[in-house]
Amino acid sequence: MSIAEQIMKWKQEKNAVILAHYYVDEEVQEIADYVGDSFYLSKVATNVDAERIIFCGVEFMGESAKILNPTKRVFMPDAMADCPMAHMATKEEILKVKEQYDDVAVVCYINSTAELKTYADVCVTSSNAVKIVRNLPNHNIFFIPDRNLGHYVSEQVPEKNFIFNAGCCPRHVAITEEKVLAAKAKYPNAKFAAHPECTQDVLAHADYIGSTAGIIDYVVASADQEFLIGTVDGVFAEIKKQAPDKILHTIKEQQVCVNMKKVTLEKVLDVLEHETNEVFVDQDVAQKAMQPLTRMLALAK
Repeated sequence: MSIAEQIMKWKQEKNAVILAHYYVDEEVQEIADYVGDSFYLSKVATNVDAERIIFCGVEFMGESAKILNPTKRVFMPDAMADCPMAHMATKEEILKVKEQYDDVAVVCYINSTAELKTYADVCVTSSNAVKIVRNLPNHNIFFIPDRNLGHYVSEQVPEKNFIFNAGCCPRHVAITEEKVLAAKAKYPNAKFAAHPECTQDVLAHADYIGSTAGIIDYVVASADQEFLIGTVDGVFAEIKKQAPDKILHTIKEQQVCVNMKKVTLEKVLDVLEHETNEVFVDQDVAQKAMQPLTRMLALAK
């Protein structure tokens, strides 16, 4: 029996559902019940009937799934799969900004720890950040933890005043303007689709800017055939599934999320069989973090 077949067997026995982010390896995406970006998966997590959620992603995703589903058991295939950016804001900085601005909304990218979410007024993803920020009553927006997504949103919502945090995604800032220009010179017919976690100088060269799901939809629907992809190459699997004729290029050789790479079929099987790496969130933290998450889901409808 193959590992994939063993996973299916244990999944049924344990009444489990497998969620996978687009950034994990293709073979992991193939055994998942739901594959998507963080916004899609956060919505799915609130609607599944299974007793157990196996979240193939990084720590903040498992935490969010547990917060949104306190009565379900949530497991991570690799307990050490973390997102560096999720930690790139501090309580002290948030409280300082709140003191300086009377009318400020702390807008927290879902790519953040549960503790950071407790200080937020609303959570957002790259799919819904513009829509949510535009509809907030507040004029002042403190966007945490990613400065690049914050800058992108500020350009789409110029009527608001933004205060930026210093955080960033190490994988997306490694996609530099120099590398983009070199790739464009190498593939002159390719359209460039970029994630808003990239820096502003990189986004200036993009034909399309959007979330992982947005990039996939753009490439699949486009009449063009060749594309430069400005995000983690895990999205290639879904694009190839929907549009196998598309020609895809990365900007740099190693365009992967090393933490998402920690999620393997063997580890998925292990958590199903032995129920290791269960996610627990302090009840007080969970209750406070639930508020900005549920507000996000409501405002994004």
